[in-house]
Amino acid sequence: MSAVLKSKPVKERVSGEEWALRVDLAAAYQLAAHFKWTDLIYTHFSARLPGHEEFLINPYGLMFEEVTASNLIKIGRDGKTLDDPLGLGYNEAGFVIHGCVHEARPEAQCVIHTHTRAGVAVSAMKCGLLPISQHAMRVQRSVTYHDYEGIAVDMDERTRMAKDLGKTSKAMILRNHGLLTLGESVREAFELMYYLDCACQIQADACAGGLENVLQMSKQAADAAASQFERTDRPSTHKDWPALLRLLDRKGSNYAS
Repeated sequence: MSAVLKSKPVKERVSGEEWALRVDLAAAYQLAAHFKWTDLIYTHFSARLPGHEEFLINPYGLMFEEVTASNLIKIGRDGKTLDDPLGLGYNEAGFVIHGCVHEARPEAQCVIHTHTRAGVAVSAMKCGLLPISQHAMRVQRSVTYHDYEGIAVDMDERTRMAKDLGKTSKAMILRNHGLLTLGESVREAFELMYYLDCACQIQADACAGGLENVLQMSKQAADAAASQFERTDRPSTHKDWPALLRLLDRKGSNYAS
């Protein structure tokens, strides 16, 4: 990118479509801070630019409430930094994980990865995510698992991660590590993570009294609830994201700057 172009504000040097995506992704970061999904400066969310192999990710070193539309980093499929407004670079593990998912699942516009306490707790349970809450039914039927191989900085792990994710799952539990969701929009990926993390919190709380005391749903009830969540005319698919953005606006967030 030329020095002249870089001197322009980010909003003036990207397309309207890219700017809208930047605003949504920055909002997801700041909402994650609100819901306490953060792990200091670690973990990462990404969004692939429509029609391109390039994707946006957070600058390595910012807290999630500091991420804005203007300071997101743009990187290519090969990991090359294409635009880094703050010069902070990106987390290497972010490229391994997110580059893997965007390459394996090109329909996924957004990928969200977290290390929440509840998410890591369930990732360490041999039983995996159990059908014990309505929240779990949003993802439990299709969630996949990837075994822990160490901090995700080895490129060759991507092949195994992509295989474990599969072709249709939109939620994956990284064993002994954390959670991952993907969606055809930032809104969808965020909603899936909200339900997945809530389900993990509920499971961790319920299992505190011993797994033998936990009531699991019947398969019939679990399948019925999952099907209800999957219906295409569910009102929340166009009502929840605007409500979440209004929450940020009331807090005086600068996500759209």
